Amino acid sequence: MNPRTSSTRRAGASRAPQPATDADEAGFLSLTPERSRVLIAVAARPAAFGLTTFAVLVLGTLLTSGSDLAGASGAVAASWLGAHQVPLVIGKTSLGLLPLLPTALVLWLAARECARAVEPDCTKADLGWIVGAALGGPLLVTSVCLAVTEDASGVIALRPPNTLSAFTWVAALHLLAAATGIATRIRRLLFVLLRLPDWAVSGLYGAGRSVLRLLGCATVVVVVSIGAHIARIGDTYQSASDAVGVFGLTLLSLLYLPNLVVHAVGVLVGSSAHIGAASFGVFSVVGGPIPAFPLLAAIPTGPAQGWWMVLLLVPAGVGVLGGLDCARTSTDRITAPWATLSSAALAALALTVAGAVAGGELGTFGRMGLDPAIFAVITFAWLAIPGYASLLFARWFLVPVGVPPADYTDPYDDYDRDYDDPASDYDAGNDYDAEDDYDDDRDDRVLDYDRPALEGALDAELLDEPTTVGTGHARRGALTAEIVDAEVVETDLPDGDRVDGR
Repeated sequence: MNPRTSSTRRAGASRAPQPATDADEAGFLSLTPERSRVLIAVAARPAAFGLTTFAVLVLGTLLTSGSDLAGASGAVAASWLGAHQVPLVIGKTSLGLLPLLPTALVLWLAARECARAVEPDCTKADLGWIVGAALGGPLLVTSVCLAVTEDASGVIALRPPNTLSAFTWVAALHLLAAATGIATRIRRLLFVLLRLPDWAVSGLYGAGRSVLRLLGCATVVVVVSIGAHIARIGDTYQSASDAVGVFGLTLLSLLYLPNLVVHAVGVLVGSSAHIGAASFGVFSVVGGPIPAFPLLAAIPTGPAQGWWMVLLLVPAGVGVLGGLDCARTSTDRITAPWATLSSAALAALALTVAGAVAGGELGTFGRMGLDPAIFAVITFAWLAIPGYASLLFARWFLVPVGVPPADYTDPYDDYDRDYDDPASDYDAGNDYDAEDDYDDDRDDRVLDYDRPALEGALDAELLDEPTTVGTGHARRGALTAEIVDAEVVETDLPDGDRVDGR
């Protein structure tokens, strides 16, 4: 067994597979059959699952309602486009308010396939193939759906959507899904490649936690409001003539539930959600025509109640928790709270984009959604100001200023350990033995060898050649050590097999 020093180990780790090399880029156009099958799955599986689900729902609806199947293909194509937030025009009604649940499911499938396709030693060429496959399949299906809607416009009251808008929405959403799926597998590698500072990484993670907390609290508020207005929800089902109509209204309500949750986040932070001329918030409620839809029965009516302002404690609490998270996972100082501010900004940006996607035109009722500018500013304020206050508290009473706690692990250190760890996939190609025992911190560079099976003694004299001379004492050389005399004496062997070695 050949022991290694720390410098040898680092040299071996540096030979680990790198994200991209010139040879990898040169072989961009070469694909193995196995890799081709993986890319085909990335391109086709989410689209095939989505189209199959839409076809089953459309055919089931048409058959149970007694309608003919003449417009089934156009309805399936419109469902695919609607699931990607492409605005539709049915007859003379513009439908820009589209459900978020199908969009989330399709993008989750696409992100999962991209994550499965990522290998530990993937190169930039591999990532390019994955992104290309993730975009190519949905765009091909979108082009077919646009052609189908063009043909079906003579049978059903469906206008073909704008081609540029359709391709833009599909490409943007699936690019986001591909980036998310890849980042979940090699996020530490991406941090290293992008050279993000520590505070940006902590702010990114903090923003994700803040968004999830606000969405979770908004979901609880929506469920409580639905339970409080259960009688009004029952009245909205009177328009359904039979069980099929009741099932359809219930299914639509579930599909649009994420939209209402995003709008509820705007209400929690103090903004207002609009349905045409009507609006509602914690400070005021303005009446107006509202569609007779079961889910919208949860919207409060009448004047705003005084106790509704208690809901403002929710974003304040989320901001405090976000500041504590940044204090635990970053080196933010009181005078430089970059992670705290970036976390608030990224969370506000993500929620503003979600609010814009969750809204849209709703026929004659007008636009339903949030005011993006006001919503973004208020959300940032609720997350930044209480977050900074909690950071001050943490730095004064919990951890020293600018010093992260002991349980904090730097993502860059985790990435380095992945390369240094003998058991990791990145270090699988190195010739490193996990049983090598060495100590990097000892100045005299003494290496511990495994003892042989036979009983023996190793007498060694270690002489260090001094490299510099001090006043009164000679200092040993830091890097030179030589074994000049060693004698192994075996005491239990027979006389004829006795070995003396020097």
